[in-house]
Amino acid sequence: MQSNSRLATPEISVDELDVLMHAGSVRLLDVRETWEFRRGRVPGAVSLPLGQLPERIGDLPRDRPYAVICEHGNRSLVAADFMLRNGFAGAVSVAGGTAAWARAQRALERD
Repeated sequence: MQSNSRLATPEISVDELDVLMHAGSVRLLDVRETWEFRRGRVPGAVSLPLGQLPERIGDLPRDRPYAVICEHGNRSLVAADFMLRNGFAGAVSVAGGTAAWARAQRALERD
């Protein structure tokens, strides 16, 4: 699953994500591996590793747009692009990923 239009994939900052999450206007999809997700995630994020996205995309609710996050923003760009190409209007990647969220001193949930 490679992105052909990576430069065109929309991105938002962690500040924008925080506002959208508090407003309840996006779903947050974390595409890191399960062990990464357990290590620390943005509160409210749902885990779906990037490698499983193609087979499970049909299971995702479509009631709100998705913000897609990973560790640094690379996998989320690929995932958001894939989602956009598969009819998920409004999907965006979170620039800088979970690392940027943590650097901004925002809380992380851990298992």
